[in-house]
Amino acid sequence: MNDATPRTPPQKASRNPVLWLVIALPAAVIVAGFATLYIAIDAGGSDAIPDDVRRTAQIQTTELGPDERAAALKLSAVLSVGEGHVDVLPASGALVDDKALRGKPLRLLLQHPTLAAEDRELKLVPTAAGWRADIALDPKHDWRIQLVPEGTAWRLRGRLPAGQRGVLLAPAVGELPAPGSTTP
Repeated sequence: MNDATPRTPPQKASRNPVLWLVIALPAAVIVAGFATLYIAIDAGGSDAIPDDVRRTAQIQTTELGPDERAAALKLSAVLSVGEGHVDVLPASGALVDDKALRGKPLRLLLQHPTLAAEDRELKLVPTAAGWRADIALDPKHDWRIQLVPEGTAWRLRGRLPAGQRGVLLAPAVGELPAPGSTTP
């Protein structure tokens, strides 16, 4: 019996494109998985906000006592960034009126929005106009800011957007005090 259809020689397995897909796709998935794992480990996890947080069931709460004390005292201040220094100027409340408070140093917490390793804590020394720290601040990204006295009796917060040179610091609760207002 003679077959009318010509026979083609069998192809080598290495020339079959389906075989390459069977090998290449799982290999690509494995490489991508290791790359993703490396990126996740290298990123350092999620950096937390340094506030004390209490968790009850699925609700997270933070201590707002220092913010409430600052609101009761009607405190506010203006943070000003200069070339090589940061100034905090009193805007209202006891920061303007209380001479004893004006003579004490303050702590300024500068928190990087994504990298906890870039966070800074500065000691602001009293000046004639307010408080100052000599530091060159990176203006290329936002900063979360907290201003507290020694012992954290009160707290003022703010956010300094990238490229901006100043921001109003106020309590996280209550309404903003009017500039120049004093405590009753």
